[in-house]
Amino acid sequence: MFLFLLGLVSLGGAAFVVAELVTLPARERQRFLQRTAEYGRAETRVRRIQDEGVKKRLLEPLVERTARLVLKVNPKTTIEGVSYKLVSAGLSRSISPTSFLASKVGVAVITTVFAIAIGQSITPFIGVLMILAAPVCGFILPEFIVNSRIKSRQERISAQLPDALDLLAVSVEAGLGFDSAVTKLIESLEGPLIDEFSLTLSEIRVGESRPEALRKLAERTQVPELSAFTRALIQADTLGISLGRILRVQAADTRERRQQLAEEKAMKAPIKMLFPTVIFIFPAMFIVTLGPVFLSLKGGFG
Repeated sequence: MFLFLLGLVSLGGAAFVVAELVTLPARERQRFLQRTAEYGRAETRVRRIQDEGVKKRLLEPLVERTARLVLKVNPKTTIEGVSYKLVSAGLSRSISPTSFLASKVGVAVITTVFAIAIGQSITPFIGVLMILAAPVCGFILPEFIVNSRIKSRQERISAQLPDALDLLAVSVEAGLGFDSAVTKLIESLEGPLIDEFSLTLSEIRVGESRPEALRKLAERTQVPELSAFTRALIQADTLGISLGRILRVQAADTRERRQQLAEEKAMKAPIKMLFPTVIFIFPAMFIVTLGPVFLSLKGGFG
């Protein structure tokens, strides 16, 4: 009974850690709104300062030591690489690289405790395999979540890009400069692509050159269509070509690529459906159609 309760607690802890990583952006927005609503309350500010002091004294040193341990165990991992992944996933404002590295160790410990609790109630061989595999799976789980978020974010950026380029083209053709057109885009739309354009515009306003800011935009997102757009825009800016025409061509090209990708996915769908059909549907169909025949044959022979 104790092992069962320990297993439930460990499973709940693992689910809590995963949910914390997934829901970080929404909770950060909620905290911001709450802090804004409580602005001006002296007691709340004092309590928040005290909580932050406890956090700095206790949690932050532990997180930093755990992150350094992960870096020593896996020398190929770097703070810069983790930070780059978090930026690509849109989590850089919600979780720091050191917190992310520490979370990998935390999830690994929780899954290991859960595997030990479960492994004692099953066969020894399978239990040993679970105990050996649990820390590895727990260690790579946060990485898997971040990579999945990066892929999902890239797909959303690719889907939103044609509409954004159309709006940029209309704004530039109406007489606005590129920076003003990006500002209009940020005011009109929202999404991961708009967040990236907002960051690029901020870099330009603080003194970054436009080509360098566009290169950073392409590096952060790693979306082929957006990379092609930034290269064309840098070339047009260098050669003095009309931005409106370039934006129109890029918008049409991006829309055509999106249509081709949708057609490609539609053509792959029957092949992907073949394996579930063979594994799950055909056996059930054979049982339904041939079962009565075998029963009648058995009755006839009896």
